[in-house]
Amino acid sequence: QVRLVESGGGLVQTGGSLRLSCAAAGSIFSFDAMGFYRQAPGKQRELVATITRSNTTKYADSVKGRFTISRDNAKNTVYLQMNSLKPEDTAVYYCNAAYVTFAYWGQGTQVTVSS
Repeated sequence: QVRLVESGGGLVQTGGSLRLSCAAAGSIFSFDAMGFYRQAPGKQRELVATITRSNTTKYADSVKGRFTISRDNAKNTVYLQMNSLKPEDTAVYYCNAAYVTFAYWGQGTQVTVSS
C-alpha cells in the first residue's frame, strides 16, 4: 500500500507564497513520476505539475513561471513551491504518484487565496 501525505496548505493573500510537501512512505525513486493535481469546487481535477524519475518537469499553462516542482529522493518527498498566488489557484491540492499503470493519491490539502 502506497501512502502519500500532503502538507503545507493554508490561507494566503493574493501575491503570496506557499510550499506544499508530499511525503511518501517508502522510496519515491521507484515511481515513474510524481506530481500535484488540484480540484476547485464544481470543477474537474486538473494537473498542476509533475516530475519524473529523471527530473523532467511539466506544468499547467496557468502556473508556468509561478510554481516550481522539485523532489528530494533522500527524504522521499516532493515539493511544490507556489509563488504569486492568485484567487483562481484556490483548490484542494492532491499529491499523485504513478507507477506503470497504477496511480496513487494523497488525501489532499486545501489552498485558499484571498483577494
